[in-house]
Amino acid sequence: MTVKYTEDHEWVKVEGDIATVGITVHAQDALGDVVFVDLPSVGSTLAQKEVAGVVESVKAAADVYMPISGEITEVNEALRDDPSLANTAPLAAGWFFKVKLSDKAQLDALMDETTYSTFSAS
Repeated sequence: MTVKYTEDHEWVKVEGDIATVGITVHAQDALGDVVFVDLPSVGSTLAQKEVAGVVESVKAAADVYMPISGEITEVNEALRDDPSLANTAPLAAGWFFKVKLSDKAQLDALMDETTYSTFSAS
């Protein structure tokens, strides 16, 4: 299992050719209390950096971007029902969607945890 991070504060956990995507602790801290999430449609194919959804909080709304290209295989219905999971468990139960990777090489451009920690602290 590999975990990578984007400059847009998404995390990607890769297991085989399926990646689980969510927002980072830093992102949910910046947003505040999440009140709504708009998730992509299962079966849709999106390109890297394309808008895949929206997360809205009491403070702001932010786009959620595709960290890697692929087909959406599953969305987190529990998150749709309880958006606060993005705050209480952003790296676990608060995941957003799963993607079947179309180009694993795209992962090489994403940050590892150490690099992301330095990036998000600046």
